[in-house]
Amino acid sequence: MRRGAFSLGRHRARPALRRSLLALIPLVLVASCGQSDPRPGATASPKATATTAPVAPVSAALTVADPHGGTFTLKKKPERVVCLTGLCDDALVELGLTPVATTTPALLSRSDYLGAKGAGVPVIPGSFGGEDVAKIAEAKPDLVIGLAGVHDQLRTAVEKFAPLWVVQVKSYDDSIGYLRALAQLTGRGRQQAEAESRFRAKLTEGAARAKAAGLDRTPVLAMYGGTSVGVNTTEDVLGHFLSQFFAYPWPSKGGGFETAQAYSIEEILAKAPQVIFIQSFGTKVSDHYKDNPVWKRVPAVSAGRVFEVPTELWASGRGTRAFGIILDEALAKAAG
Repeated sequence: MRRGAFSLGRHRARPALRRSLLALIPLVLVASCGQSDPRPGATASPKATATTAPVAPVSAALTVADPHGGTFTLKKKPERVVCLTGLCDDALVELGLTPVATTTPALLSRSDYLGAKGAGVPVIPGSFGGEDVAKIAEAKPDLVIGLAGVHDQLRTAVEKFAPLWVVQVKSYDDSIGYLRALAQLTGRGRQQAEAESRFRAKLTEGAARAKAAGLDRTPVLAMYGGTSVGVNTTEDVLGHFLSQFFAYPWPSKGGGFETAQAYSIEEILAKAPQVIFIQSFGTKVSDHYKDNPVWKRVPAVSAGRVFEVPTELWASGRGTRAFGIILDEALAKAAG
């Protein structure tokens, strides 16, 4: 890779960072390395299509359709759910429920999630995709929810004591779809309708705020990492979400995990983002590059409009609650 280019490959020997990065990018290389892949030409959630029309509650059911055309069936209503991915925690909280164990405690313990109650939820140890199955079993779950392409490998072991449902979020429409499906399984249609209505109203309000402030024409960048970083492209779920409200000139560069989201500092300068949001794991990206002369010339950097954002939300949260909070934060910082 040429000098100045960002890479994720160097972090593979660092389990904690790799866990966070994989949670951040659930769309990389399904077939070749067991993670999800960015979809070329992905189309989801066109701009300004959200509506504030009332949302109907879903009906309780034990067989549900996922957003990608598949179905999932349980034998009984789940009372105890273990979450191996942040989307699960997010949807449960939206439905007024609490997981019996989680792998994203920092998300659950946020004040806009469960606060102190979330901090008391048992944590499943292990690497992302290599969680301790014995600890999952100790939680006595009726349902375990993981990430497609990552937790499929746990199926044989987990399904000795509980069903495993693997989910995949490619857009916020998928987040809504999984919220509905989980509401059907748990019989929480009223809570789903309220949560979905809040989220759709927030999308509509956010689009109006962005347009009124001219933010829909403001080049924005979301990036992540430690000493080496990547860019959330428009084929990544977070990048695509931000592109609904801001000018977001960051297409996938193609290829696999190493290349799709690797932009050099020079390439970032050429696209001249006026606002940058950074999810740092370990070393702060903004600190690491603060003395780089090219980095200093990026408009967002020279104007002091580079914001380190909370990784537990921006990197792990992929549900309707997380996207709503991210939108409020992004709009407030960009407008300020």
